Amino acid sequence: MKRRRGFTLIELLAVLVLLTAVTALVAPAFLTTGGVEVEAAARNLAAGLRRARSQAIQRNTVEAVSVDVERREFALSFEGRPRRLPGDIELSLFTARSAVESESRGAIRFFPDGGSTGGRITVKRAARRVHVDVDWLGGRVRILEQADDSGRVATR
Repeated sequence: MKRRRGFTLIELLAVLVLLTAVTALVAPAFLTTGGVEVEAAARNLAAGLRRARSQAIQRNTVEAVSVDVERREFALSFEGRPRRLPGDIELSLFTARSAVESESRGAIRFFPDGGSTGGRITVKRAARRVHVDVDWLGGRVRILEQADDSGRVATR
């Protein structure tokens, strides 16, 4: 008796069930309210801040990261061009009073010893909020993700 090649109906149904389960687990990560873009913007800001700190230590100079919350951009003092963030993302900046340049613009400065003026940049879209914190004493840059509306944050 010849054996037929192909798949049985049960095998096809098992594959469909498996694909449905995988889609149900993966899809929410891409369908959250701006989660991917907010995360990417926060990582971009954190990378710029870390680079400024590194340059301050290497060059033995004071380096700054200027943030314009209205225009949604930031600039490193040793680079000429500002870096723009997506237009539908909201930014807020909390920094030292001496680093405030205008109502919508301020900076976080890094010193040759690794310290900084410190501060927090909040990246937000809809209900998704991520904080980029800069420690004033050591200049450490951390990304903190807001867990819920209670204000609790999770360090990453």
